[in-house]
Amino acid sequence: MQNLYIDTPDALRDLCARLRGAPWLAVDTEFHRERTYHPQLCLLQVATEELVACIDPQALPDITPALDLLYQEHSIKVLHACRQDLEIFYQLRRRPLQPVFDTQMAAPLLGYPDQISYAALVEELLGAKLNKDHTRTDWRQRPLTPQQLEYAANDVIYLGRIYLKLRHALEETGKLAWLEEDFASLYVPSEYETRPGDAWLRLRQAWQFEGAQLAALQALATWRETRARKQDQPRTWILRDEALYDLARALPRSRADLGAIPTLPGKTASRHGDALLDTIDQARHRAPDPVPMALHPVKRLDKDEKAQVTRLLDLAQARCAELALDPRTLTSRKELARLLRGERNLRLLRGWRRQVAGEELLAIVEAPAGASSPPP
Repeated sequence: MQNLYIDTPDALRDLCARLRGAPWLAVDTEFHRERTYHPQLCLLQVATEELVACIDPQALPDITPALDLLYQEHSIKVLHACRQDLEIFYQLRRRPLQPVFDTQMAAPLLGYPDQISYAALVEELLGAKLNKDHTRTDWRQRPLTPQQLEYAANDVIYLGRIYLKLRHALEETGKLAWLEEDFASLYVPSEYETRPGDAWLRLRQAWQFEGAQLAALQALATWRETRARKQDQPRTWILRDEALYDLARALPRSRADLGAIPTLPGKTASRHGDALLDTIDQARHRAPDPVPMALHPVKRLDKDEKAQVTRLLDLAQARCAELALDPRTLTSRKELARLLRGERNLRLLRGWRRQVAGEELLAIVEAPAGASSPPP
């Protein structure tokens, strides 16, 4: 296989001309985001059966030809655990990359572990062991060593072979179409950007707040998200979650009140104190958005409910055994508890999961009290 390092515009144009029309492209990225709001693309790897190329965005004035190549809709982009990679492409083009085949999403339909790593899948399917010495590499540093480039290339060299094996097995078992809805979820723009007004939905303790405190928490999360995006800094560099919670609970009215909040750094209070107080003051006068049911923890189940969830899980696992599926990709005990408690906006009740077991489990949950349920 030809191995290329692309760091000049002419080399990039030649590569894209060679790859144009390929039915599929194995794709991976190396990026950095520890110090930024948006991920910074540091290296783009692309492979076919004949060649692998490491494209260097830091050496190139423009990678538009590479993006034009990837955004060809006739070509399937093969990735593994692709959401962070797709976020990068979305930021560059402001639209989702498609069509995509994610080998991590596909593998559990053939019995491989849910969320299996790329290295584990390479070993399982191809018998090769990957060197992971450069997992912690700072990909912004230049020049890249031959060892780093080999590591990066290996992330796509095997990907195409895995794709062809998985696709063939999925076609033979009639499961390829099951992935259509899962992959379609990757093409939704909201997957890759957070509207400032929705930033509070990421806060795990939001369900504990109500009234003016919840309104303040939502407003503070919006302020932090807007600030982080504007300054291109991680959210936690602006304000940590613990400080958001404490500010919302205390509802401070003055700088002296801010100084009494131990999780709020003095520098932050000095720099952003007026903005924080103004944000909280405005929030006092509006009703908060309701907290979605999905953000609430599942209440402790009683003995009968625990037994019912166990029966549902046993049935789900039995269906997975029949179809050679990893049960964890179908559902979980936590999701079944939510089903039992009345939630219906669940992954289990969509797409192939509903067909395989979701409809049956829902019927059991909604059956009149005392009705018999089928054995697993």
